[in-house]
Amino acid sequence: MGTPDFSVPCLEALIKAGHNIKGVFTQPDKPKGRGNIMTAPPVKVYALEHNIDVFQPDKMKSEETLEIIRRINPEVIVVVAFGRILPESILNYPKFGCINIHASLLPKYRGAGPIQWCIINGEKETGITTMKMDVGLDTGDMLLFEKTAIGENETAEQLHDRLSLIGASLIVKTLENLDNIVPQKQDDSKSCYAPMLTKELCKIDWTKDAQCVHNLVRGLNSWPIATASLNESVYKIYETKVSCGTGKPGEIISLSPLTVACGSGAVEIKTIQRSGKRKMSAEEFLRGNPLFVGDVFD
Repeated sequence: MGTPDFSVPCLEALIKAGHNIKGVFTQPDKPKGRGNIMTAPPVKVYALEHNIDVFQPDKMKSEETLEIIRRINPEVIVVVAFGRILPESILNYPKFGCINIHASLLPKYRGAGPIQWCIINGEKETGITTMKMDVGLDTGDMLLFEKTAIGENETAEQLHDRLSLIGASLIVKTLENLDNIVPQKQDDSKSCYAPMLTKELCKIDWTKDAQCVHNLVRGLNSWPIATASLNESVYKIYETKVSCGTGKPGEIISLSPLTVACGSGAVEIKTIQRSGKRKMSAEEFLRGNPLFVGDVFD
């Protein structure tokens, strides 16, 4: 059970490991783009390419969906970024339960946005946890985990792609050793929640220190993208680097490279996009969009 790109390497790894995938559950096709063209989830596309039956129920908590599960009669259900809550009737059905791949080192960063929030919060390390699912939100007993360092300039998109591959490897390892793994209870006192991202998070607060601003930019790349305003125009800031310098928070203190002062320190803007224009490097941007030292982003 999975939906976005993050889920595809897992399905691919299970197939290559020789597991008999008796069905794939994913969310219904959705309209996308300016033309609102109905688009299949990436997992569906991959499954159909490999002649695997695909199911896209509107509701998981229904007799019709449970009947599909009974017909398939799975020994285990692997769940990765599915985006749907499973009822107890499904959680308890397979012999080996439902096993989830979660993109954090549980119990930290339970919820929908663990990859982005660990970067926004300045974590130096994250990883993948496989766990037995229960009725709570990412609260089930942990099986295996694998850690990975977060690069100082690594974006959420880059970390997403790395973790998807780590998760694919770890789920195969988990299934191979399922009889020998002793599940571990999560320590709820060490948990924190990683909610879904919203566009309300995008506006950069230049009064914060340079590292915090840099972390926000990294964590919101590739969606919903950090923003700043100047002279009634909105700019999307895709990529930054912690720099040095002083000035009023939000003030442009250098054009070569494009550097903006923060509450403490400064950040170099490396990739930027003005509203209605294309994304480009700061150097290219400045050739056609004059900014001046002393201008202040708000």
